[in-house]
Formats: sequence, C-alpha cells, structure tokens
Amino acid sequence: MKRLSLAIVFACITLTLAAQDIIKVNFKGSAPTISDFAWAFLSAYEYDEEEDVLNEARSSMKNVWIMYHNGESLPKGETLTIDKKNGYVLNEYRQDGGYLTRIEMCYWNESDGRHKLFAYNVRCFKDGKCEPGQFDGFTFYRYDNTTRKMTYCDPPGFTQVYGTDDGARVSYALPRTGKDITYTAWYENGTKKQKTLKWNGRRFRM
Repeated sequence: MKRLSLAIVFACITLTLAAQDIIKVNFKGSAPTISDFAWAFLSAYEYDEEEDVLNEARSSMKNVWIMYHNGESLPKGETLTIDKKNGYVLNEYRQDGGYLTRIEMCYWNESDGRHKLFAYNVRCFKDGKCEPGQFDGFTFYRYDNTTRKMTYCDPPGFTQVYGTDDGARVSYALPRTGKDITYTAWYENGTKKQKTLKWNGRRFRM
C-alpha cells in the first residue's frame, strides 16, 4: 500500500475517502449488527472516482471478509476480529519492513433512539509509530432505523487531521469497549500526546 511523506500528508489534510452517499443495510432480526454495517459498507463501491484509483484498503478488507466467512485461511500477516457483542471490527495487515495497517469499524447508538453512527477508520504504522498512508482517514455514516439506510456524514463534532502545527503525526483509535475515540499525536522524538473525543450521544467533544 502506497505511503506518503509527511509533507504530502499535510497538503492532503482536507482529503476524505470517496464514499457512497447512501447505503442500504440489509439484516435479519430487529436491528443490524456490526457485521451488517460492515458488509453493507464493504460491498458498496470501492473505486475513488475523484482520485481515479481503487481504494486498496477497503478492497483488501472486503476480500478478507469474504475469505473469513467462507472458512478460508487468511493471507499471511492478516487477521480479522469481529466482536458483535461490542459492535467492533478490526482488520490488521502486517507487512515486511515493520508496516502495519489497521482498519477498524464500530457503531454507536444515538440518544434519540432512532439513529446509529457508523465509523470506518484506516491508520498505518511503521515500527510501532504512526506512518500515514494513502487511504488513511475516517468515513462516517448516520443510520436511520426507519429507512434502514445509512447516509454519509462529516465527523460529528470534530475536524479530522493527519498532523499538528508542531510537527506531530496523528492517529485515531475507535473504541472496542466504551464509547470514546482516542486521538494520539506522535512526535519525532518518540513522545506521544493523547486526547479523548468523548461521545455524548450525538457527537464527539474533545
């Protein structure tokens, strides 16, 4: 997967992943699970028309998802965790040279009882440190219980960044337990600064 220099990443801070505006979520039972949200998202188109490239991270995870559910062995260095109880999915792919790609998905129940918020998050690391890649970033959707559709939306309550003014690279981690997102600023000297984006039932506050 192509990786970008920090200068290019900063120049592309406002770039977001291509996303289908509305996605139908098919499920059995009274409510969708994280697996239903994940498959609905992964099975929507993967081609970024603006950038004229295949979204390799999303396409790769879709293939791994299919292999996992077909009972096939996953590629070397690849793992897939589906935690339905906590509404969380994690796909990790380790490559030679110390590279690690983490693709997470989760959802939150909104306080109005009628909507859910779904998130897809890609972050790349090298030797345990943040190393932004071409497809790093959040994608958020708001699901409507009545229509059974989720609609693309901006990060609710915060602006996504890939770096800070004082030179740090930034990663985010979705919650497997709890409800809050963790923001981490990674500095060249090895220090890290973390903040918590707290979920209030509708949006996040830092």
